[in-house]
Amino acid sequence: MIVSSIDGAIGWPVALYAVTITMLSVASFTLYGMDKRRAQLDGPRIPERTLHTVDLVGGWPGGWLARRVFRHKTRKLSFVVAFWLTVVLHLGCVGVAAYLWLG
Repeated sequence: MIVSSIDGAIGWPVALYAVTITMLSVASFTLYGMDKRRAQLDGPRIPERTLHTVDLVGGWPGGWLARRVFRHKTRKLSFVVAFWLTVVLHLGCVGVAAYLWLG
């Protein structure tokens, strides 16, 4: 278990982050899959802003995987650039939070 293998002061935030990222990644993966399906059926699409927001708050691993699995949103350069900017911004925020938490 993550919490028991790391010092308690560090362990619970790491465990919480891991659970949160996992849940958001599942949500992101699902949204990309839904958007791909809707695109194939000419249905109402999920806004790119929604996809980027979920990725920014932590769902980017699921978004990255979904882009590969569904071959979705891989050619539109503006989306690809925005996606990687959300990844960098997310990781930067996590880095700053870790730095502040650990002092």
